[in-house]
Amino acid sequence: QVQLVESGGGLVQAGGSLRLSCTASGRTFSSLAMGWFRRTPGKERAFVAAVRWTGDSTVYAESVKGRFTISRDNAKNTVYLQMNMLKPEDTADYYCAAANVYPSVRLRAYDYWGQGTQVTVSS
Repeated sequence: QVQLVESGGGLVQAGGSLRLSCTASGRTFSSLAMGWFRRTPGKERAFVAAVRWTGDSTVYAESVKGRFTISRDNAKNTVYLQMNMLKPEDTADYYCAAANVYPSVRLRAYDYWGQGTQVTVSS
């Protein structure tokens, strides 16, 4: 079992930045690929970014490329999502997730999920 806890969400103006963190406990973090997803009301969770267990490979949704950066610190059991140049359409609940496969943009590839953290971008 893996427990994931997100933090770092909040309210920010358009053009601003936020950094989300997700700390894992339980199973060895360094053996898991990590991803970030987001959900807006009435929609399914959508892929945002993923990082390989070694941290040397990443993938992004087209909508966030060039603005968001996913990274991890295996010594701290933590994955980050640095979000720059935020837009109102980035407003969502953000979830981190862990998977045994990489890369994957599919929800079903991820076995463990956090509770989410809310990000609101005002115009």
